[in-house]
Amino acid sequence: MPYRLFHNPRCSKSRAALALLQAAAVDVEVVRYLDTPPSRDELTTVLAALDVPPAMAVRRKEARELGLAPIAEDSDAATVAELLARHPQALERPIIVAPSGAAVLGRPPEKVSVLL
Repeated sequence: MPYRLFHNPRCSKSRAALALLQAAAVDVEVVRYLDTPPSRDELTTVLAALDVPPAMAVRRKEARELGLAPIAEDSDAATVAELLARHPQALERPIIVAPSGAAVLGRPPEKVSVLL
């Protein structure tokens, strides 16, 4: 099973995380989540595995621009996943999921090393 990178190629942090994974010579599945949005169920699983509260996976600026209500800091993974399934552009990036199922929010991108 490969590492999964929820990736936006326009994002420098996402590109840096991809470069770190490639430099480590691991198998990487790149998920361009704006082109192929993940399902609510997939997001729930990923958000629950993150090393930060699920609400940290929401880009505040994009959420505001979309006219979305602020997400509570203590929101659970299912609540955040529902929002992100409907509005994938609000997903913070990059998110990296290891073959073990552990996940990190790659900000800064060097957090990828925790999973390697």
